[in-house]
Amino acid sequence: MATAPVSHLARPRVDDARRGIALMLLAYLLFSLTDTSVKWLSLAGLPALQLAFMRYATHLALSTGPMMGRDHSGFTAPMPLALAMLGRGALLAISTVCNFIGLAYLDLTVTAAIMFSSPIIVCALSVPLLGERVGRWRWSAILMGFAGVLIVVRPWSGDFHWAALSILTAATSFALYSIVTRKLAGVAAPRTMQLYAGLVGTVTLLPAAWWLWTPPATTLDWGLMIGLGAFAWLGHHFFGIAHGYAPSSVLMPFSYSFIIYLAVAGFLVFGTVPDAQTVIGACVIAAAGLVIWWRERPDIKFETQTSDTK
Repeated sequence: MATAPVSHLARPRVDDARRGIALMLLAYLLFSLTDTSVKWLSLAGLPALQLAFMRYATHLALSTGPMMGRDHSGFTAPMPLALAMLGRGALLAISTVCNFIGLAYLDLTVTAAIMFSSPIIVCALSVPLLGERVGRWRWSAILMGFAGVLIVVRPWSGDFHWAALSILTAATSFALYSIVTRKLAGVAAPRTMQLYAGLVGTVTLLPAAWWLWTPPATTLDWGLMIGLGAFAWLGHHFFGIAHGYAPSSVLMPFSYSFIIYLAVAGFLVFGTVPDAQTVIGACVIAAAGLVIWWRERPDIKFETQTSDTK
């Protein structure tokens, strides 16, 4: 596959961990504003597919504007690369729709906790899909993470809600999306992948949004419906810039700020407080993710190449 045009390649990395961490925290704050807006609008009666369409329509508009201001090279790509980016965009769209459906029924903290099983799913799928080697430490973390998901979802109790399965589907789709993104890293420019993701989501969701369209009742609802796409786009923008200042091994732990943001938003906006079981499950999932992160840090040197199996 051909590489992306030079004008759309990522900027050279500058080491500034503090700035990278600050941008990471800002990115997840914006992501939390997206989910909070969706929750608010869902309770106001707006369909999840309409909200997902608006998220991608705004995303496409913001991605296209900067492209047009420079040149048109971001729109073109060799056929194999274009198909891969279209498939990546479809996985992200599925994840978004399933997440938005779940947000209509579940508390923000519950959805965030389940979505954070995605890195654990990525680790599990990296064996068959990427041919990566996963030892006992990571398999133990994977099992611990899924135990945390069960604690949050609690399928054995009367509190189980089918929408939790929708969030699990969103997490799985996002895991596959992450794997495809990893495969495309260094081949397709981030700006071009952003454009394709917005295009796929907008085109595929347009018919459903047209059929189900429900006008927002208030000016605030209109602003949130348009703004949720801007929040998501800016979040991805700052997320990408953050990785230009610090490696993932430094930034990853700060992604769990998302759960804190949504817990605060749930209390302030909707008056919800996560119960003890949700908090415990979220902590187990976070601990499993941090174990996987720790084992994958490039700066950690193990005594032998097989130490991961201990």
